[in-house]
Amino acid sequence: MSNSRTVILFWQLAILAAVLVIWQWGFEWSKALLPRAYVPKILDPYFVAKPSLIWQSFLRLGCFSDAGGFAACIRGNDNNLWLATLVTLKNTWWGFLFGSASGIAAGLILGRSDFLARVFGPYIVALNSIPRIALVPLVILIFGLGDLSKIATAWLVVFFVVFFNTFEGTRAVDRDQIAAARLLGASEFTVLRTVVIPSALAWVFASLLPAVSFALIGVIVGEFIGAERGLGKLIIEAEARANASEMMVAIFVMMFVGILLAIAVRSLQSYLLRWQPQFEPSA
Repeated sequence: MSNSRTVILFWQLAILAAVLVIWQWGFEWSKALLPRAYVPKILDPYFVAKPSLIWQSFLRLGCFSDAGGFAACIRGNDNNLWLATLVTLKNTWWGFLFGSASGIAAGLILGRSDFLARVFGPYIVALNSIPRIALVPLVILIFGLGDLSKIATAWLVVFFVVFFNTFEGTRAVDRDQIAAARLLGASEFTVLRTVVIPSALAWVFASLLPAVSFALIGVIVGEFIGAERGLGKLIIEAEARANASEMMVAIFVMMFVGILLAIAVRSLQSYLLRWQPQFEPSA
């Protein structure tokens, strides 16, 4: 097992090193070896900055290379890299939390009630057919340029993803188990708590992992359209200056934030579903 992990880690690092080498020097090599018409534009540093330039921009945006000192740089820039990351992470978290909680609650309620599912079903389908991104300008018009509009946008994106999985998971619960619980005298709440929710958890968590990414996408799109702070605003400002390296810094930070959130959700999933074979700790 350890040998297999070593081999996998070796190939992962080898692929990363190859990508960085091609990224850093591939454009010059292509120009030297190929006619200009055949040089891939994706390697052009004007469009995708070299890793060395991205690192320099990270040090500058992160206030590590400021002559006045780290603290002075942080205080002097209202949308520095760290504050922008914190704002985007906070809005993503709250949007994800509210969207997931409301989606799970609505999915459980409608999943357990045929009457409510038939009443609200057409409205949910109609609302889900609207591209959420198209609603972002309206959300910003209602809630303004502050953090609330970004949280609302993330909620809009996350809610339907989690709702439909929870709804289908609730519908898929074994009816014999529900009947057995009622035969033993369990109330509706007890059935929900001991049978329905544990059975639907796998469906719920199957939606939470992509919901994290969708929440981050919703926040960033909101920041693109209008924001006072955040990583999306950093990207828009860098784009206005045609500064690809600063855009790539923000993109990599977003990737790191998304990975951290996904790890948190995956850890919670492993804990809550530890009774399932695939999540049992290895001996």
